Amino acid sequence: MEALIEKIDGLGNGSKAIKIKADLRDPSVPKQILEQTFQAFGTGVDILINNAGAELVKPLQEITVEDFASIYDLNVRGPLLMTQAVLPHLRRPGRIINISSVGARYGFKDLSVYCSSKAALEGLTRCWAADLGAAGHTVNAVNPGPVQTQLMENIPKEYIEMQKSQTPVENRIGTVDDIAQIVAWLASEESRWISGQFSAHRFTARQDISEAVL
Repeated sequence: MEALIEKIDGLGNGSKAIKIKADLRDPSVPKQILEQTFQAFGTGVDILINNAGAELVKPLQEITVEDFASIYDLNVRGPLLMTQAVLPHLRRPGRIINISSVGARYGFKDLSVYCSSKAALEGLTRCWAADLGAAGHTVNAVNPGPVQTQLMENIPKEYIEMQKSQTPVENRIGTVDDIAQIVAWLASEESRWISGQFSAHRFTARQDISEAVL
Protein backbone atom coordinates (compact mmCIF):
# COMPACT_ATOMS: atom_id res chain seq x y z
CA MET A 1 0.00 0.00 0.00
CA GLU A 2 2.79 2.43 0.87
CA ALA A 3 4.45 1.75 -2.49
CA LEU A 4 1.19 2.44 -4.32
CA ILE A 5 0.65 5.72 -2.48
CA GLU A 6 4.22 6.77 -3.25
CA LYS A 7 3.73 5.91 -6.93
CA ILE A 8 0.51 7.96 -7.16
CA ASP A 9 2.01 10.90 -5.31
CA GLY A 10 5.00 10.81 -7.63
CA LEU A 11 3.08 11.00 -10.91
CA GLY A 12 3.68 14.72 -11.10
CA ASN A 13 0.14 15.56 -12.21
CA GLY A 14 -1.26 16.70 -8.88
CA SER A 15 -2.54 13.25 -7.91
CA LYS A 16 -2.57 12.37 -4.24
CA ALA A 17 -3.53 9.25 -2.30
CA ILE A 18 -4.09 8.31 1.33
CA LYS A 19 -4.80 4.99 3.00
CA ILE A 20 -7.68 4.37 5.38
CA LYS A 21 -7.85 1.14 7.34
CA ALA A 22 -11.45 0.19 8.06
CA ASP A 23 -13.87 -2.73 8.32
CA LEU A 24 -17.05 -2.03 6.38
CA ARG A 25 -18.88 -4.59 8.48
CA ASP A 26 -19.08 -1.77 11.02
CA PRO A 27 -22.03 0.49 10.06
CA SER A 28 -20.22 3.57 11.42
CA VAL A 29 -17.25 3.17 9.08
CA PRO A 30 -18.62 4.87 5.91
CA LYS A 31 -18.98 8.15 7.79
CA GLN A 32 -15.44 7.81 9.14
CA ILE A 33 -14.06 7.13 5.67
CA LEU A 34 -15.72 10.24 4.28
CA GLU A 35 -14.49 12.40 7.15
CA GLN A 36 -10.88 11.34 6.56
CA THR A 37 -11.28 11.72 2.80
CA PHE A 38 -12.67 15.24 3.11
CA GLN A 39 -9.85 16.21 5.46
CA ALA A 40 -7.32 15.15 2.82
CA PHE A 41 -9.02 16.26 -0.39
CA GLY A 42 -11.86 18.62 0.49
CA THR A 43 -15.57 17.96 0.18
CA GLY A 44 -17.21 16.48 -2.87
CA VAL A 45 -17.02 13.01 -4.42
CA ASP A 46 -16.82 12.20 -8.13
CA ILE A 47 -16.27 8.44 -8.12
CA LEU A 48 -17.11 5.67 -5.64
CA ILE A 49 -15.73 2.18 -6.17
CA ASN A 50 -17.20 -0.41 -3.82
CA ASN A 51 -14.46 -3.03 -3.91
CA ALA A 52 -14.24 -4.32 -0.33
CA GLY A 53 -15.30 -7.95 -0.18
CA ALA A 54 -14.79 -11.36 1.34
CA GLU A 55 -15.49 -14.94 0.36
CA LEU A 56 -16.62 -18.04 2.20
CA VAL A 57 -15.83 -21.54 0.97
CA LYS A 58 -17.97 -23.89 3.04
CA PRO A 59 -20.36 -26.81 2.47
CA LEU A 60 -24.02 -25.83 2.56
CA GLN A 61 -24.82 -27.83 5.69
CA GLU A 62 -21.98 -26.20 7.64
CA ILE A 63 -22.87 -22.55 7.02
CA THR A 64 -23.69 -20.72 10.25
CA VAL A 65 -25.74 -17.62 10.95
CA GLU A 66 -22.50 -15.85 11.78
CA ASP A 67 -20.96 -16.88 8.44
CA PHE A 68 -23.94 -15.50 6.55
CA ALA A 69 -24.01 -12.23 8.47
CA SER A 70 -20.26 -11.67 8.07
CA ILE A 71 -20.31 -12.06 4.29
CA TYR A 72 -23.53 -10.14 3.68
CA ASP A 73 -22.58 -7.34 6.06
CA LEU A 74 -19.42 -6.72 4.03
CA ASN A 75 -20.43 -7.67 0.48
CA VAL A 76 -23.97 -6.26 0.45
CA ARG A 77 -24.66 -3.95 3.37
CA GLY A 78 -21.20 -2.37 3.10
CA PRO A 79 -21.74 -1.04 -0.45
CA LEU A 80 -25.26 0.06 0.48
CA LEU A 81 -24.13 2.12 3.47
CA MET A 82 -21.08 3.47 1.65
CA THR A 83 -23.23 4.60 -1.27
CA GLN A 84 -25.78 6.19 1.05
CA ALA A 85 -23.01 8.11 2.79
CA VAL A 86 -21.55 9.36 -0.49
CA LEU A 87 -24.79 10.42 -2.20
CA PRO A 88 -25.17 13.84 -0.53
CA HIS A 89 -21.65 14.69 -1.71
CA LEU A 90 -21.71 13.07 -5.18
CA ARG A 91 -21.04 15.63 -7.88
CA ARG A 92 -22.73 15.33 -11.27
CA PRO A 93 -21.96 13.30 -13.28
CA GLY A 94 -21.03 10.85 -10.54
CA ARG A 95 -19.76 7.34 -11.08
CA ILE A 96 -20.51 4.41 -8.77
CA ILE A 97 -18.80 1.13 -9.63
CA ASN A 98 -19.45 -2.07 -7.70
CA ILE A 99 -16.95 -4.92 -7.87
CA SER A 100 -19.03 -8.06 -8.12
CA SER A 101 -18.08 -11.53 -9.40
CA VAL A 102 -18.88 -14.02 -12.10
CA GLY A 103 -20.23 -16.01 -9.14
CA ALA A 104 -23.31 -13.79 -9.27
CA ARG A 105 -24.28 -15.60 -12.49
CA TYR A 106 -22.67 -19.03 -12.10
CA GLY A 107 -23.14 -21.52 -9.28
CA PHE A 108 -20.09 -23.07 -7.64
CA LYS A 109 -19.94 -25.81 -5.04
CA ASP A 110 -19.38 -24.60 -1.45
CA LEU A 111 -19.65 -20.94 -2.47
CA SER A 112 -23.38 -20.35 -2.02
CA VAL A 113 -23.10 -17.50 0.49
CA TYR A 114 -20.43 -15.65 -1.50
CA CYS A 115 -22.14 -16.12 -4.86
CA SER A 116 -25.54 -15.07 -3.55
CA SER A 117 -24.05 -11.96 -1.94
CA LYS A 118 -22.65 -10.91 -5.30
CA ALA A 119 -26.01 -11.61 -6.97
CA ALA A 120 -27.55 -9.28 -4.39
CA LEU A 121 -24.97 -6.64 -5.29
CA GLU A 122 -26.00 -6.98 -8.94
CA GLY A 123 -29.60 -6.35 -7.95
CA LEU A 124 -28.60 -3.25 -6.03
CA THR A 125 -26.58 -2.05 -9.02
CA ARG A 126 -29.55 -2.22 -11.37
CA CYS A 127 -31.86 -0.48 -8.91
CA TRP A 128 -29.37 2.26 -8.10
CA ALA A 129 -28.91 2.91 -11.81
CA ALA A 130 -32.65 3.54 -12.03
CA ASP A 131 -32.65 5.59 -8.83
CA LEU A 132 -29.77 7.88 -9.79
CA GLY A 133 -29.94 8.12 -13.57
CA ALA A 134 -32.10 11.23 -13.62
CA ALA A 135 -29.41 13.07 -11.67
CA GLY A 136 -26.83 12.19 -14.33
CA HIS A 137 -25.05 9.54 -12.26
CA THR A 138 -24.17 6.08 -13.54
CA VAL A 139 -23.98 2.86 -11.53
CA ASN A 140 -22.32 -0.25 -12.91
CA ALA A 141 -20.84 -3.52 -11.72
CA VAL A 142 -17.69 -5.26 -12.89
CA ASN A 143 -18.16 -9.02 -12.60
CA PRO A 144 -14.80 -10.60 -13.43
CA GLY A 145 -13.86 -14.23 -13.48
CA PRO A 146 -10.79 -15.45 -11.57
CA VAL A 147 -8.35 -12.67 -10.72
CA GLN A 148 -4.98 -13.13 -9.05
CA THR A 149 -5.63 -11.62 -5.60
CA GLN A 150 -5.54 -12.85 -2.02
CA LEU A 151 -9.14 -14.05 -2.40
CA MET A 152 -7.89 -16.74 -4.77
CA GLU A 153 -5.93 -18.41 -1.98
CA ASN A 154 -9.06 -20.05 -0.54
CA ILE A 155 -10.57 -21.16 -3.85
CA PRO A 156 -10.08 -24.88 -4.61
CA LYS A 157 -7.47 -25.41 -7.32
CA GLU A 158 -9.85 -27.45 -9.47
CA TYR A 159 -12.25 -24.50 -9.66
CA ILE A 160 -9.45 -22.20 -10.77
CA GLU A 161 -8.28 -24.61 -13.47
CA MET A 162 -11.85 -25.04 -14.71
CA GLN A 163 -12.34 -21.28 -14.92
CA LYS A 164 -9.02 -20.82 -16.72
CA SER A 165 -9.97 -23.43 -19.31
CA GLN A 166 -13.24 -21.60 -20.02
CA THR A 167 -11.71 -18.13 -20.23
CA PRO A 168 -11.49 -17.26 -23.95
CA VAL A 169 -8.55 -14.85 -23.64
CA GLU A 170 -5.34 -16.88 -23.27
CA ASN A 171 -6.98 -19.34 -20.84
CA ARG A 172 -5.43 -17.44 -17.96
CA ILE A 173 -6.36 -15.88 -14.65
CA GLY A 174 -6.98 -12.17 -14.82
CA THR A 175 -4.75 -9.58 -13.22
CA VAL A 176 -5.61 -6.60 -11.06
CA ASP A 177 -4.55 -4.38 -13.96
CA ASP A 178 -7.01 -6.12 -16.29
CA ILE A 179 -9.85 -5.17 -13.97
CA ALA A 180 -8.49 -1.70 -13.25
CA GLN A 181 -8.63 -0.85 -16.97
CA ILE A 182 -12.35 -1.69 -17.07
CA VAL A 183 -13.03 0.27 -13.89
CA ALA A 184 -11.09 3.26 -15.23
CA TRP A 185 -13.22 3.30 -18.38
CA LEU A 186 -16.44 3.08 -16.38
CA ALA A 187 -15.25 6.02 -14.29
CA SER A 188 -14.53 8.10 -17.38
CA GLU A 189 -16.64 10.49 -19.43
CA GLU A 190 -16.69 7.95 -22.28
CA SER A 191 -18.98 5.66 -20.25
CA ARG A 192 -21.61 8.35 -19.71
CA TRP A 193 -24.41 6.40 -21.42
CA ILE A 194 -23.70 3.04 -19.77
CA SER A 195 -25.51 2.37 -16.52
CA GLY A 196 -27.13 -0.63 -14.89
CA GLN A 197 -24.76 -3.53 -15.57
CA PHE A 198 -21.28 -4.56 -16.58
CA SER A 199 -21.39 -8.30 -16.55
CA ALA A 200 -19.21 -11.31 -17.27
CA HIS A 201 -19.47 -14.09 -19.80
CA ARG A 202 -17.68 -17.41 -19.60
CA PHE A 203 -15.42 -16.00 -16.92
CA THR A 204 -14.22 -13.00 -18.94
CA ALA A 205 -15.55 -9.54 -18.09
CA ARG A 206 -17.46 -7.89 -20.90
CA GLN A 207 -19.89 -5.05 -21.32
CA ASP A 208 -23.50 -6.22 -21.57
CA ILE A 209 -25.06 -3.40 -23.58
CA SER A 210 -28.42 -5.17 -23.74
CA GLU A 211 -28.86 -4.57 -20.03
CA ALA A 212 -27.62 -0.98 -19.93
CA VAL A 213 -30.23 1.48 -18.72
CA LEU A 214 -30.31 5.16 -17.91
